[in-house]
Amino acid sequence: MHTHSEYSPDSRTPLAEQAKAIRGAGIDVVCATDHNTIAGALRLREMADGFRVIVGEEVSTRDGELLGLFLEREIPRDLSGRNRRYHFRRDALDRVWPTVDAIEIFNAREAFAGDNRRAAAYAAERDLAGAAGSDAHRPAEVGRAYVQMAEFVGRDDFVEALRSGTAHGQLSGTRVHVLTRYDRIRKWLGRRKTASDVR
Repeated sequence: MHTHSEYSPDSRTPLAEQAKAIRGAGIDVVCATDHNTIAGALRLREMADGFRVIVGEEVSTRDGELLGLFLEREIPRDLSGRNRRYHFRRDALDRVWPTVDAIEIFNAREAFAGDNRRAAAYAAERDLAGAAGSDAHRPAEVGRAYVQMAEFVGRDDFVEALRSGTAHGQLSGTRVHVLTRYDRIRKWLGRRKTASDVR
């Protein structure tokens, strides 16, 4: 329910490799949620073979990051939500939770398991559906967290299936954060080199 590809600034995973990892993990439906763009999700949906793609985006808001799913167009960044450094701020979440369909109760990239437990307790206290995501930035991370749930057709069915689903997952560990920093720097250096070559 939370994956990244080469379309995110902190992932260098080509879409073809991501698709291969999704099939290898036996995932039926993947939520493609690159940072502040749906371009990768749309492309992955075109090339999907053996799995379905929910077009999504991890949106950077002024209050933290939100996952938007079942999108037809990109959501602009830096809007109000309605922080890891980007956790959604608690005061903002307390304001908007009645309009939220689900909360990610397990993120495999969390550094501390307690953060996932707090998210699960928050969702349970408010009777919100619980989501789980690998937050995969590399193929090896795909499938580290997922929700086993009933078949669904669209957004409304998805939320209902999610409510009765079971979240599974294991933390990815600290190594993935080091690799993500490396990928971000490599992409930044590549853009600088391209810009200097153009001059």
